Amino acid sequence: MSQPERGGDAEESKFGSERRAGSPVNPRAVCNVCTRLFRDPKILPCLHTFCADCVGRLEPFAVSPRGSRPAGTVTVLCPDCDSEVDLPASGPGGLSTDHLALHDVFLETLATDGPLGCDLCGEGGAESRCDVCCVILCAFCCQAHRRQKRTASHPVPRLEELKSRGGLRRPVLCPLHPDEEPRLFCPPCDLPVCPQCAAALHRDHGCRRAPDVIGLHGGRIREVVAARLRPRMERLKESLQKVEISQEALQAHADAAANEVRVFARAYVSVVEDHCLSLQHRLEELHVQRRNQLHLQKAQLQQALLDVGGAVDFAERLLSRGSDVEVLSAKGVTLRRLAGLAETGYDPDPATVAPDNGGGGISFVAGEPAGEEQGFPLVGAVHSKAVDLARCSVEGEGLQRGVEGEQGHFTLVCRDSSGQQVQRGGEVVLVSMVHKEKKDCALEVTVSDGGDGSYGVSYAAEEPGTYSVGVWVKGQHVKGSPFPLQVRRKLRRHGGTFHCCSFCSSGGSKEARCGCTGSMPGGFKGCGHGHRGHPGRPHWSCCGSTAELSECLPPSVVAAVSPRGHLRTVEL
Repeated sequence: MSQPERGGDAEESKFGSERRAGSPVNPRAVCNVCTRLFRDPKILPCLHTFCADCVGRLEPFAVSPRGSRPAGTVTVLCPDCDSEVDLPASGPGGLSTDHLALHDVFLETLATDGPLGCDLCGEGGAESRCDVCCVILCAFCCQAHRRQKRTASHPVPRLEELKSRGGLRRPVLCPLHPDEEPRLFCPPCDLPVCPQCAAALHRDHGCRRAPDVIGLHGGRIREVVAARLRPRMERLKESLQKVEISQEALQAHADAAANEVRVFARAYVSVVEDHCLSLQHRLEELHVQRRNQLHLQKAQLQQALLDVGGAVDFAERLLSRGSDVEVLSAKGVTLRRLAGLAETGYDPDPATVAPDNGGGGISFVAGEPAGEEQGFPLVGAVHSKAVDLARCSVEGEGLQRGVEGEQGHFTLVCRDSSGQQVQRGGEVVLVSMVHKEKKDCALEVTVSDGGDGSYGVSYAAEEPGTYSVGVWVKGQHVKGSPFPLQVRRKLRRHGGTFHCCSFCSSGGSKEARCGCTGSMPGGFKGCGHGHRGHPGRPHWSCCGSTAELSECLPPSVVAAVSPRGHLRTVEL
């Protein structure tokens, strides 16, 4: 039984009165779900800690079917970061215990003079602590501790004395042997164990002293934090600051443009006022569109920073404040979380964040004609020079048709919301061309920036067939993407002997067929050599690519290639 559980309702009422009185409470000792001091705190895979009971009451997000993950694995959403985390089949009790949180609860209870239970009997108010056994004792157990021969010489100072010295720390005890501390580490089981467990349950596992292995396992945590996650924290902070500045700049640009619209509109009466309202509506659309983009980007950056910062803070606190056993106890879940963030976390390049510095390309052109309304000429229009994906166009024959082995070309033209071509380059343009039937067949594509809003795309298809052409600008499909592209087989000049027809080629066999497996129109008739049918009539015949050919065309026959690649013969 953990120390907070032995505190019972008295501890909770004490904590509640502390909060009502406004006294400061260590937030690391409080569960964010029940807002009380931790009771049996457990570490989720995202490195957030909650009471075991609170974890057990979380609504399941998903239950793993058989075969995908271990049977019975339940997925829940972390109340702090909304991450999907898996609970072991054994439930919250199978999660790692947060000994640092227990220590914070222990110190918080001492600071508020809350009741402490005896570590031996679990009852009564604790008064003393054995410095050797690291257990808190009530008066009765303290007397018994001093009477036993094995512990009679142990120093047992009173808790008030330890409080004044600041030398009090909650012990980590073996769950199977409550009077033993897990001073050893079992590498095969990846667990800290006490000497009795090492001698019985882990006899042949090569257990080692915790101080001998803490350097290796603690060093791995330090390496991930220092080499990968701390630099990411700095980049995320830089990106977040840039987004916040861009938000302010966006608001300033929108306000300035709206003011220009109002000044211009005051010169007109009802019709111009209506025009003013329409301009403001358009401006608001652009403003909201860009604001939403920045808001989404800010939310992604904030969450990524929160995830990385929380993990780094937990890891550094574990390394700086945790004992060897505490580090080893939590190192598994800690490393998994740190490695997951380092490998798959959101980490954009700061140079690509808010590239327009918040302006959004919003501008107001006062002198631009805007048509007429009720006979009154109107001027003034709101523009956004930002690329509007719905108005971008992809042009060129190479987008619909291609020839095997030949270069194909098409052009992407970036346009703004008014349909005008954006007169600048530098957009992030991605193009992929994948064979629809052969998914592993992707073309190598070259994109060249024309510097005027146009981007030339060239490719060479080595396989005929239908391809899916995806065109992205700023990570989003342009209108119409993906496009279908048909690449036809290239016609190759026949290098063998040509014949007027398959009938002649086969030496007069009526069953002869073309080498392409197609049949000749009219069967074997009408070759022009006096065969039964229509003598002298021109017709399409064998392509000869794979047919067995035995004789040449007579001089009076001219050969040509049909659109389908077959041989055409005409009697002269």
